Amino acid sequence: MIARPLFDADLIGFRDSVRKFLENEAAPFHRQWEKDGQVSRELWEKAGELGFLCPTLPEEFGGSGADFRYSAVVIEEIARQGLSGIGFPLHSDIVAPYILAYGTAAQKERYLPKMASGEFITAIAMTEPGAGSDLQGVKSTAIRKGDHYVLNGSKTFITNGQMADLVIVVAKTDPSAGAKGTSLFLVESAWEGFEKGQNLEKVGMKAQDTSELFFQDVMVPAENLLGSAEGQGFFQLMQELPQERLQIGLSALAACEAAFEWTLNYVKERKAFGKPILHFQNTRFKLAEMKAEITAGRCFVDRCLELHLDKKLDIPTAAMLKQWSSDLQGRVMDECVQLHGGYGYMWEYPIARAWADSRVQRIYAGTNEIMKEIVARSL
Repeated sequence: MIARPLFDADLIGFRDSVRKFLENEAAPFHRQWEKDGQVSRELWEKAGELGFLCPTLPEEFGGSGADFRYSAVVIEEIARQGLSGIGFPLHSDIVAPYILAYGTAAQKERYLPKMASGEFITAIAMTEPGAGSDLQGVKSTAIRKGDHYVLNGSKTFITNGQMADLVIVVAKTDPSAGAKGTSLFLVESAWEGFEKGQNLEKVGMKAQDTSELFFQDVMVPAENLLGSAEGQGFFQLMQELPQERLQIGLSALAACEAAFEWTLNYVKERKAFGKPILHFQNTRFKLAEMKAEITAGRCFVDRCLELHLDKKLDIPTAAMLKQWSSDLQGRVMDECVQLHGGYGYMWEYPIARAWADSRVQRIYAGTNEIMKEIVARSL
């Protein structure tokens, strides 16, 4: 194992605390949450009490003023234990940064402390039935009328959607202006006209509430526009996407490392033709190949994390990381299922759930085909 010098003694201690919290408060209940289609609110509140939500927020808003390495630890430990129902990373490291970067003083004071405590669970609503990776194709509208905007439209595949108290909604304030007519709004789920559709039944990530959202003449106060003026939404989205794609890299590599360890332990114990599966050359060579790729991936992810801490992670590099790491995750999970044999296809085995959970990594936060297009345009 190559050392990770970015993580000092304080971060190692923080990682140990996060790991123990998840082992005690999440892992024993995750199977039930898969049946429920969502985790418990109590988990969010306990995480808030211990400082595991929004650690990078300034102390005045309930965070600890930590750098992104602390968020990286939470992301990795959730992935390492296969706790795919827990939507902390989106809440802490996608929604919170938007509000911190672009919100008014009043917006920050109203929402960020509640997010850090777990009182408010958040989501971001970009994807629509007819607009996935193509954010310029958004059809939802928010038209200014006096001191409010009237929001209409629908969203789908929204992580944390069922539990969300606050949603950042992407909508067109000027439908004729293309990307320049896009704005972001802070919309509370309790407002009249905001309806949550069904909790979508997915192939994997079954404990993660993923929903349709509907907006019918929702009156959004003008002060809940995110940013200083209309039309800034597309720029805001582009500025924050590298961190989201770094999150996928972090979770992908942690999941690969966990799957590798599960598989290594399994092939040491499982026998075929009178000897452990590990004794077959094919098994050893497959493990050696995976180990090399995972080690290379770990170096790539950690270098991108280092660049991000220095505010130097650019959009093409983040796209390369997202595409490559999620592709690697798919290959590793598939090989690990194969080495488990028939048991690898049984839901009771963590590798089966990790295999199902991994597939969507190549789709959300921009499909891997879009990532290749981003890289190609930069050449």
